[in-house]
Amino acid sequence: MTDVPRIIQAMILLFMTAFGGTLHAQGMQVAFGSAAQDGDLPVEVTAENLDVNQNDGTAIFTGDVVVGQGEMRLSAPRVLVVYLADGSGIARLEASGGVTLVSGEDAAEATNADYDVQTGMIEMDGDVLLVQGPAALTADRMTVDTAAGTARMNGQVSTVLQPEASQ
Repeated sequence: MTDVPRIIQAMILLFMTAFGGTLHAQGMQVAFGSAAQDGDLPVEVTAENLDVNQNDGTAIFTGDVVVGQGEMRLSAPRVLVVYLADGSGIARLEASGGVTLVSGEDAAEATNADYDVQTGMIEMDGDVLLVQGPAALTADRMTVDTAAGTARMNGQVSTVLQPEASQ
């Protein structure tokens, strides 16, 4: 809105606030995290329990699982790790049971999350809540592109827009 005169910006904010105060949309892109995430950084996992299945190349971490990569932290009660077919690294992580994702000052919660380590894409679904400072957004799904430092909210996106405080 940098090209729009300040009075029009104020009118748009007043209009949105006066008529419901809530923005509903089918899709919305927002910044996520303090900077783009480096997908080449190591993935660290801590948990209370670990079950490894050599036959299918998976491992299940349970109990206070915390996954870290650079500045990003993901926590959940259960995380399934799927290794690359050649065993050279992690292909993806599937977190379930209530997931929290934190990157910089941004935090998101959802029922489940699927992190494709190779592409840096994280799909979160089930009552997604994104908190960025004083702002909060909810949606059915959120896709985080860790390489770009952005997120896309989809399905019943909702937020409350607050007018700027007058000085």
